[in-house]
Amino acid sequence: MTVLVLSGVIGSGKSSLTRILSKHLGTQAFYEKVDNNPVLPLFYKGNAIAEKKRAAGQLDATNPYTFLLQIYFLNTRFHSIKAALTDDNNVLDRSIYEDQIFMKMNTDQGNATKEEYAIYSDLLNNMMEELAGMPKKHPDLLININVSYETMIQRIQKRGRTYEQLNQDPSLAGYYKTLIQYYEKWYQQYDASDKIQIDGDQLDFVDNQSDQEQVLKLIDDKLRDLDRLPKNIIEPIQVQAAE
Repeated sequence: MTVLVLSGVIGSGKSSLTRILSKHLGTQAFYEKVDNNPVLPLFYKGNAIAEKKRAAGQLDATNPYTFLLQIYFLNTRFHSIKAALTDDNNVLDRSIYEDQIFMKMNTDQGNATKEEYAIYSDLLNNMMEELAGMPKKHPDLLININVSYETMIQRIQKRGRTYEQLNQDPSLAGYYKTLIQYYEKWYQQYDASDKIQIDGDQLDFVDNQSDQEQVLKLIDDKLRDLDRLPKNIIEPIQVQAAE
């Protein structure tokens, strides 16, 4: 059994690479449902509401949907990782291991209260203790897609979710830049499994076949080193040098 989890900021390409990897490795893909998430659009509206209240002098204004959104995500990610750790060869486009990034950042920014963060953290710890008791206790590899702010914004614009766009809410620029910083710190501290980082600025694994093959080779080589490469992948991918 080989379990891979992906991580990366909004728009980094996690779902796309999950699809590519699941096809390449012959594994099941677990996708986090976003388009039909009933809370996410409310959360973005709540950010804007909180910003306006603070600008008007209510400095302790929070986003009323932050805690609800994080509990929603935590619950879905918990179900996904449990299913992945009990089945053969799975790839998750986002996992419970990075969930705390968002709650911590939103608490630091004043969008959630310290009391909400304490309750969330206690629930997360309880879930992690349950995972530690499973036959397979953790993923085999974390694949982090690292992108710059510019690449992040380009991909957010390309996929076109209205509530994510800067022209709908200019304050999201600061939110996105801060999120990148939190992800960088989180990746350095992550120790639940082995890890590898993909340069999402330089390697366009979605639209460039050569870049896609290079990314797959990096991941195959890492899994081979860990003796976790699925048996159906026999020969290393041959990447042709650019002319």
